[in-house]
Amino acid sequence: MDMPEENFTTAHRIAEAISNRIVSGALPPDAPLRQDHIAREFGSSHVPVREAFRQLEALYLVVAAPRRGVRVAPLDAKSTTEIVEMRVALEVIALRNAAPRYTPTHLAAIELALIEADNAETIQEFETANRAFHRALVTPCAMPRLLASLDGLRLANSRLVLAMARNAGWRPRTNQDHRLILQALRARQIGHACELLTRHNQTIERLARPGV
Repeated sequence: MDMPEENFTTAHRIAEAISNRIVSGALPPDAPLRQDHIAREFGSSHVPVREAFRQLEALYLVVAAPRRGVRVAPLDAKSTTEIVEMRVALEVIALRNAAPRYTPTHLAAIELALIEADNAETIQEFETANRAFHRALVTPCAMPRLLASLDGLRLANSRLVLAMARNAGWRPRTNQDHRLILQALRARQIGHACELLTRHNQTIERLARPGV
């Protein structure tokens, strides 16, 4: 039986709110998520809460286990490695398929996100622009399943970045990696751009390991 549209809307609202709490660190790793508590908070039945949990699990933000229920996904060395390796592999596939489809409008969107990241004054502003940059790189690939997976991996990656910022502090800075990737793409050096993107994405694992 199909879920009523109202429940889908409520589920999306709940998933978005909890996602923001997880990514920001307000909900720490392994924190339990109780259906009844969340349903009461959002004034809903358990049906949209279960759907919200399903959406969050697809985004790698929560895990469900027998006898333990639904909990915030871990943020340890193993999960960091998994997130990074999946993102490195999938984002390069998406970029290889996207780059030949670029128009001047696509390149302008990538550059705008780069500039917004450079101008960010807080880590939250930077990470929002950073996600926009990486999304703009791959959107023209027109592979919806792949893009949906990457959206989830980027959110999981944002948890790592924000956790590192809390541990080590953050200062506004120019992202030279982003500039080099865009430069390679403008020159139609797709293979080189993919190599730069791989190295760039792998840095998150090296930076995150000491603080995990």
